[in-house]
Amino acid sequence: MTQADLAFAANSSTRHLSYLETGRSRPSREMIANLAEQLEIPLREQNLLLLAAGFAPGFQERSLAELESARQAIDQILQAHKPYPAFALDRHWNVVLSNSALPQLYEGCSDDLLRPPINAVRLVLHPLGMGPRILNFIEWRAHTVTVLRQQIEARADPIIQALLTEVMAYPAPSGGVAPAVSEGPQRYATPLQIATRLGTVSFLNTTTIFGTPTDVTLSELALEMLFPADASTPDIVRKMVAEDVPPVPVQSPLQKAG
Repeated sequence: MTQADLAFAANSSTRHLSYLETGRSRPSREMIANLAEQLEIPLREQNLLLLAAGFAPGFQERSLAELESARQAIDQILQAHKPYPAFALDRHWNVVLSNSALPQLYEGCSDDLLRPPINAVRLVLHPLGMGPRILNFIEWRAHTVTVLRQQIEARADPIIQALLTEVMAYPAPSGGVAPAVSEGPQRYATPLQIATRLGTVSFLNTTTIFGTPTDVTLSELALEMLFPADASTPDIVRKMVAEDVPPVPVQSPLQKAG
C-alpha cells in the first residue's frame, strides 16, 4: 500500500501522513484508530501505537479466567461440537480450552507434549507426538508452515518464528506423503489424516475468531474445530466414543428384589 493509497483510505492527505511519519505532527487517537483499521493492525499492536504517541492503551488485556462470560460461551461451543475435537487456542497455538474429545487420537504421544500448556502445532507434528501417525505429514506440515508465515507477516512474533523454525526441522516419517486425491474434500482443503488403532480418520478444520473483540486476549483467541472429511471417519469416531462410555452395571434379580 502506497502512502497515497493509505491517505485515500484514511480520508487524509499524503502531506499529513508524511508529517506523522517524520514526527513533525502528532496523531490524534482518532487518527491512530483510523490508520490501524485501514492497516488491519491487531489490538496488541494498536496499544503499542497509542503508547508511542503518548496516549494510554485503548484495549484491556485480561486472562480468559477473568472473562467469565466469554469463557462460558467458548466452552459451550466446544462442548456442542462433540464427538469431534475442538479447541480454543491463543496466539502462540497453546490450547487454553478443549472439549477433550477422542483421547484415542493422542495415544502414544510423549507425556511432555501432553503437559500444559499443550501446543497444538507441536503436538500434531512433533516426532514424539502425532507426527509418525499423520499419513499426509508433508502436506499437513506445508499447510501449517503457510499459516505460521502468514501470522508472522501480520505480527513479527519471535515465539511464532521459533515455532516455524522448529516445525520446518521436523523429520518426515516414513510414509508421510499421502497419495494425491482429485475427488472429495481434498480438492478444496487440506485434510488431517491420522492413523489410529481403530482405523484412519480424516478431518477438515475450521477456524473461528471473535468478530468485534475489544479485549486483547479475545482478539487473539481462535476456535479450531475438526469435522469428518470422509464417510468412514464418523463410523470410527462412534467406536472411539463407545470405548469411553463406562458399561452400565446390570443388577441381578436378587439385587433387584433386595
